[in-house]
Amino acid sequence: MKNKIGDYMKTTFRTDLAMELQQTLTDNTGVEAFSEEEGGITTTWVKVTNQAGAEKIGKPEGNYITLESAQMKENNLEAHELLAATLADTLRQLSDMPEEAAVLVIGLGNRHVTPDALGPLVCEKLLVTRHLQDDVPVDYMGKLRSVCALAPGVMGITGIETAEIVRGVAEKVSPDLIIAIDALAARSTSRINATIQISDTGINPGAGLGNKRTPINKESTGVPVIAIGVPTVVDAATLVNDAMEKILECVKEHATEEDSIFSMLKNIGGQNRYELITEMLDPYAENMFVTPKEVDAVIERLATIIAEGLNIALHPGLEGAVYS
Repeated sequence: MKNKIGDYMKTTFRTDLAMELQQTLTDNTGVEAFSEEEGGITTTWVKVTNQAGAEKIGKPEGNYITLESAQMKENNLEAHELLAATLADTLRQLSDMPEEAAVLVIGLGNRHVTPDALGPLVCEKLLVTRHLQDDVPVDYMGKLRSVCALAPGVMGITGIETAEIVRGVAEKVSPDLIIAIDALAARSTSRINATIQISDTGINPGAGLGNKRTPINKESTGVPVIAIGVPTVVDAATLVNDAMEKILECVKEHATEEDSIFSMLKNIGGQNRYELITEMLDPYAENMFVTPKEVDAVIERLATIIAEGLNIALHPGLEGAVYS
């Protein structure tokens, strides 16, 4: 049966973004969505309310919040501060953590592959305090929550399922919440490095790239998991499909509805066209993913935004004092 959570990526565009999946639905039963814009940041909230909605969208029941801004990939400190503060507010809404709650941050991905290095880079920039709880200065009492971080690497390097590592660490450090950061895949090229998705349903490492890994969620770790991700790649079929869209727009300006070639191309709808392109590319580029050429600098900026958003959200009383 198509559109089950486990099989969804086989039959549709490759994307990890709930908002992109929701936009493809013709029936929104079981899936709620709304958007708002403020300060140049568009926030879209997608809520999967039941199992029927989960099967339609290919995502577990829960909340998926997306922050979009072209300023994420620009060198604009003021915009980045606003993005970090907005991310912090969103995290507070999803987690509702008491001040004494302990948090484990997991940086997923391969630090040796730039588009996949977001998680490890965030961990490097994070204010970790678990080891300082007995030595906190008086001025910072009540302002620093217990936070620890780990970048476990990928199974191709460690030979161990990431979920197994996270579960073992969680059993040892006993966090009240796990926050997992990972690079994602998107359907739209405009959202690459310009979108942050936050969800309270956990994460499937590598799902957007077609890799099947054990989910990191409350069921697998015993601890609630919030996932934060940024789409850093888009697959080759999507690029070709977008190019065809632009070609159709150009052809439309110089053709009539009766022209056979235009009619044929127009009648090949979005999903059918994508599947056709995927078949044409296979086996040459079907598994090819593309990222912008300036990805090194952009990933560094994104890691800073996310790390500072986490610092603000996790450490009460430090807002406005941690961004650098």
